[in-house]
Amino acid sequence: MKVAQLLTSSTGGIGRHVASIAPRLEQRGHQIRVFCTDATAEAQGFEKLGLDVGPLTSPRRLIGADLVHAHGLKAGWLGIPIAWMYRVPLIVTWHNAVLGDGIAPAAARQTMRAVAMGADLTLGASRDLVALATRLGARNVRLSPVAAPVLPPAKTSRAEQRRSLGAGPEDTVTATVTRLAPQKNLSMVLDIAAAVRDRPDLRFVVAGDGPEHQKLQRSIADERLQVALLGRSDDVASLLGAADLALLTSTWEARALVAQEALLAGVPLISTRVGGIEELVDSAAVLVPPGDVDEAARQITALADDPSERHRLAEAGRRRAATWPTEDDVADDLARTYVAMTRNRRYKGFWNSSGGFTVR
Repeated sequence: MKVAQLLTSSTGGIGRHVASIAPRLEQRGHQIRVFCTDATAEAQGFEKLGLDVGPLTSPRRLIGADLVHAHGLKAGWLGIPIAWMYRVPLIVTWHNAVLGDGIAPAAARQTMRAVAMGADLTLGASRDLVALATRLGARNVRLSPVAAPVLPPAKTSRAEQRRSLGAGPEDTVTATVTRLAPQKNLSMVLDIAAAVRDRPDLRFVVAGDGPEHQKLQRSIADERLQVALLGRSDDVASLLGAADLALLTSTWEARALVAQEALLAGVPLISTRVGGIEELVDSAAVLVPPGDVDEAARQITALADDPSERHRLAEAGRRRAATWPTEDDVADDLARTYVAMTRNRRYKGFWNSSGGFTVR
């Protein structure tokens, strides 16, 4: 089967999801072409994975496709006319909600309604997204969890990584791994650090890049906080291996990859209770109300002082993680879905050397 995967700009979770499923779908006999921006292809290493990559500006290269699978709202919007033009089924996976008020979010919500009604199948990464798509008129919608890619082995030991962070053996390192963007509410990390400034043994590190880097760095310097912005990391495994706690402060998440990575690595997680986080972790993490700095600070301090409770949470996290679908489970489910969606497809084709499909 010939499947076009559409996604727009993504240096984070959506792109990593496509990088996970595309090679696995090819292993299951499907022909996959990924249509995305150059920046996304480079950030996710699609060509290094051996994937066939095409630009979003060349829709004619989709001629003969059996199915279009769009990832995210913007990609779904682009996929509607393409699927209609070539008379193929359109699947749209919803990874994110539209947040905030004002003209831009209102327009985005109208776009979301159009995408919900225009897709043949809508897949939601969390149950609240499934419910939202249903309210907005999706004809066929169901849950489709996004699995966290398995982290490669750590490049450095725990002791070496902690030394590089300036953390001593008695310090408690709390790590946040995320894009530095408004949705992640990283000012809450800084506020928590300010609330526990009387505890010099509590250190906070944030790995990731994004548009809020300079703003956060200024605040850290102005308030003299024990928070280190590490920039984008290609060795999250070493960072989690050095951490005593993981912290997620987002205003909304579906199925945050970093939350999955923390539990898989046995790092106790403190997260805001938002979106699909509670259904993901159940009781295997500490959940606090979004924006509640005092409660988050209290929980971090309590865990720092209680190694046995950290150990209990680490074990609970590993047990919870063992119940999640794997990357192969997700790919198997999608492969079955593709077959079901195209069972009555009239025309068949193949990718040709000139960069499109040949219909036969």
